[in-house]
Formats: sequence, structure tokens, C-alpha cells
Amino acid sequence: MSIINARSTKQEPQQNDKQQAEIERQLQAFRVPRARVATGLLIAIGFFFWSTNGAQFNFLMLGEGATNMVDFIGRLFPPDFSQFALIVDLLIETLQMAIVGTVLGAVLALIAAFGASSNIAPNWLYYPCRWMMNIIRSLPDLVIALMFVSAVGLGPFAGILAMTVGSIGSIGKVFAEAMESVDRGPITALESVGASKRQVVQYAILPQAMPMLTSYTLLLFEGNIRGATILGLVGAGGIGLELTTAMNRYEYGHLSAMVICIIVLVTIIDQFSAIIRKRIQ
Repeated sequence: MSIINARSTKQEPQQNDKQQAEIERQLQAFRVPRARVATGLLIAIGFFFWSTNGAQFNFLMLGEGATNMVDFIGRLFPPDFSQFALIVDLLIETLQMAIVGTVLGAVLALIAAFGASSNIAPNWLYYPCRWMMNIIRSLPDLVIALMFVSAVGLGPFAGILAMTVGSIGSIGKVFAEAMESVDRGPITALESVGASKRQVVQYAILPQAMPMLTSYTLLLFEGNIRGATILGLVGAGGIGLELTTAMNRYEYGHLSAMVICIIVLVTIIDQFSAIIRKRIQ
């Protein structure tokens, strides 16, 4: 009995040493050399100061111009709601533009995302779809809006087309990355039993990615509400054109009334989308 106890006491330190060595080996894989961290941090700080210098970032200038900013804000009050009916009509038009642009953009972005997902599309389709999204994403929204204004004229239709095309570039890449990040387990299981590519997408990829796709679509809708107000600056419909007109005419009371209504609309939509995102998650 004493011999067995002696052997067990000898084996316990050996097992502890092995466990400690295994823990150290696993921790070593996650450790980043301090020199590399310091070098990366110095490079990031250098790029930051280089950017602030090139962008003429200056807090002193902001402080000197604070009085002008306060004067401008003072002109916005009191808000003038005498044209409230017009503001409501324009907000409804902006909301309608965002709904149509989001639906069309999300559908087309999803189609493009199938071609831009490395776990779905072959290389001959993957790279052209990625390049197309990069090109669209690099175009400013106002440039896209001006192209469609020149094609179909002033009005909300041009804004809808601009939002639709812009959505393909902005949300299409996110859709593709959401489908690429799904768990490989269900995909491998279906492929092992001879499932087709369509069946793998339908039963393994889309069900896993759908919550993220829905959440990103809601975020796209919120962004399109704000974007529709900007597209109106070039005559692409919505309340943006009226904002530009009010600024050009120095109608600051009317301008502040529209801004307040936009804030209320965006806040309501944000609350509804937050509720929907919580339920789908």
C-alpha cells in the first residue's frame, strides 16, 4: 500500500508539470511580443498626427469661431412651424423614398452578395462582384444622385435610384461577409450527404445569416432616412431640397422646424428598429 502511495505521489508532480506546460504553450499562442505592440502603437500615433496636420485639425480655431456658432444656433430659435403641413408632406415623401430604396437596395445587394461570398460563388464570379461593390462604394452618394437626376430629372425617383445603387455597394459587402462568417458545421454536414449548392445555401447558410441580414437591413433603412435628406440637396426629392431652400433664403426658423421634425422621425424609426432587432436576436 505504501508503495502505491509513493508512486502516486511521484506521478502527481509530473502531471501537474505537464498541465502547466500545456497551459503555458496555449498562452504563448495568444501572446503578442511587446516590441511589436509598441511599434504598431507608434506607427498608429504617427499616422494620427500626420493626418491631423494634413487635415488642418485645430482646436484653437474651433474656440475662436465658437461665438459665430453660438450666433448661428441662436438664429434657429424660435422654430417656425407655420408650414408644418408642408414639412409633414416632405417627411412622408422622404420616408417613402427610404422604404422603396431600402427594399430594392437590400434585394439587389443580397443577389450581389451571393456572388461576393467566397463560400458560395466560384472565383470567376467572386472577384468581379467584389470589384463592382468596391467601385459603387467609392462613389459619393451625391454624385450617384446627380447622375440619376440628369437621367430622369428632379424628384424623388432620382433619389430612390441613387439610394438603391448606393445600398448595393454599402450593404452588399456586409451581406457577403455575414454569409461567409456562418458556422461550417451545417454546411459540411449537407455536403457530406450530397446536397447541391442551392440546398446548402437555402438550408445551411441563409438560416444562420438571416438575423444579421435583417439587422443590417434595418440599419440601412435608418441610414437611408438620413441619406434622403442629403440627396434632396441636389434635387433628388425629399425634405433635403426644402432644407436647401430655407438655408439660401435665411429662413432659420423654418429650417430649425424641419430639423426638429427630422430628429423626431429618426428617433421613432430608431426605436422601432431596435425593438425588431431585439426580437430577431
